[in-house]
Amino acid sequence: MHKTFTLAAALTAAFAISAQAEELTGTLKKINDTGIITVGHRESSIPFSYLDSTQKPVGYAMDLCTKAVDAVKKKLNKPSLITKLVPVTSQTRIPLMVNGTIDMECGSTTNSKERQKQVAFSNAYYVTAVRMVVKANSGIKSLADLNGKAVVTTTGTTSDRYTKQNEQSQNIDVKNLYGKDHAESFLMVDTGRAAAFVMDDILLAGLIAEHKNPKDFAIVGPALSVEPYGIMMRKDDPQFKKLVDETLVGIYKSGEINKIYNKWFMSPIPPKGVTINLPMSDKLKEAIAHPTDVGI
Repeated sequence: MHKTFTLAAALTAAFAISAQAEELTGTLKKINDTGIITVGHRESSIPFSYLDSTQKPVGYAMDLCTKAVDAVKKKLNKPSLITKLVPVTSQTRIPLMVNGTIDMECGSTTNSKERQKQVAFSNAYYVTAVRMVVKANSGIKSLADLNGKAVVTTTGTTSDRYTKQNEQSQNIDVKNLYGKDHAESFLMVDTGRAAAFVMDDILLAGLIAEHKNPKDFAIVGPALSVEPYGIMMRKDDPQFKKLVDETLVGIYKSGEINKIYNKWFMSPIPPKGVTINLPMSDKLKEAIAHPTDVGI
């Protein structure tokens, strides 16, 4: 009788383990089968996801994604899971997610309802405002001052749409230029090829802080949009999204998010040891207190 019970218990346990393995779907199944999780990262989205002096991807978003990767390792019981890092740009990040090349994207990607038609997003981990950077001595204070001038945005970003919408509503005529990444767009302002670079204010602040003469630049104009950032994932994959969301919520509730935030926004960061010195905004505090994946 005892042997029969033991055998039954063992079979039940084996079935439970087998059922649990069979229940893996989507991204988690892909990761479990291959033993690899592929993380898309940016190369110049300071301080979220960028390359340090050794060409290693670092940043606020990278730290949060590392926590998510750790959660995947624990979920799958695969501590030796390989993390493959793949650079992406504003233009390539969504196609590479949709075609399965990357499993999650860790950068400065706005969660928008339009993008949700193709991909999914985690709970917000940052909230930014779209403004513009200009030369401090340019006299430019608003979009109205850009009539007849060249304005750059980074290819594949939401900023381009807001720029064009405001051009039409304010009846101004500008020459639209496009950089392949934020570093190139900022360089166009630095070298005089463009009068303004329209982008998320925190990314502009990071680029200015890294410049040899930060006082040469100013972030001006009213906010064209207020946008939440999230970890980007494949659409219709609730199992993986739930794990990522739960990981972020755990970081928020424990207060660990404050330590991570201070590391990247209030302390010297690589490679030059500059400090962005941007305290957490009320909108971000609200997003942390009440996590949501609602897009704009």
